[in-house]
Amino acid sequence: MTVIKDWIEGFQASVNYIEQNLSEELNIGDIAEKAALSPFYYQRIFGALCGMTVGEYIRARRMTLAAQEISCSDNRVIDVAMKYGYDSPDSFAKAFQRFHGITPTQAREAGANLRSFAPLHIKVTLEGGNMLDYKIVEKAPFTVVGVKKRFSAETSYKEIPKFWEEWMSDMKGLKGMFGVCSDMDGKNFDYRIADLYQPWEDIPSGCETYQIPGGLWALFRCKGTLPDSMQKVNTQIWSEWLPALHGYTLAGNYSLEFYLPPAEEPADTVSYICIPLKKL
Repeated sequence: MTVIKDWIEGFQASVNYIEQNLSEELNIGDIAEKAALSPFYYQRIFGALCGMTVGEYIRARRMTLAAQEISCSDNRVIDVAMKYGYDSPDSFAKAFQRFHGITPTQAREAGANLRSFAPLHIKVTLEGGNMLDYKIVEKAPFTVVGVKKRFSAETSYKEIPKFWEEWMSDMKGLKGMFGVCSDMDGKNFDYRIADLYQPWEDIPSGCETYQIPGGLWALFRCKGTLPDSMQKVNTQIWSEWLPALHGYTLAGNYSLEFYLPPAEEPADTVSYICIPLKKL
């Protein structure tokens, strides 16, 4: 229980840091540091645990506080907008109306209906009956070849499937064995649709090579129709497996998806999520 307790406390400290600085500029690197994680992994874990991105959470909390301030004080809307990170009354008003369904001016009226998003409190509930198949192996460095596109952590869950759809219609020389995530700056990351590089074969047009470092990997088996089977295991990794991980820690700002050829029955399709580790 000590490992789980320490992990929860670290992640909660990051949420507390967000709460204490909602009227200040927030940097994902500073937030992730409170949880002793890289921005790359912090954002992936946050999304799996909380069902939203870090940016969505910050915006929801700021809009909650902004509405309370507007409805309960005489502070000018422009001052409230600036306080919570909006550089113009128009952009603030549009965001406010998307969240609350009314304008900031209407929020001052008696009986105005406002939405409230409460601060997060992280906890892990231990439950039985969940089986997660994985193994830890050591792999030598290897090289992949594929097409790369940069994504925002805020929109990647929606945009990456579109990227696959585009290339699956005409793989242009790629089979799509791997999906490779590699961190760039904490806010954006590169995603590659890739195959194992064979030096004697020509590199397909628009593609490039990328070396995957050697080391220890945790391989998680996913069986079932895609993408549901992989999304289910991904949630289990971050919400159940990682908090209880002992003797290892996350390594590198990259991860892999490995796809075997499709089975005759979609429910029999096997794929893997691969997470780099290092021993403590």
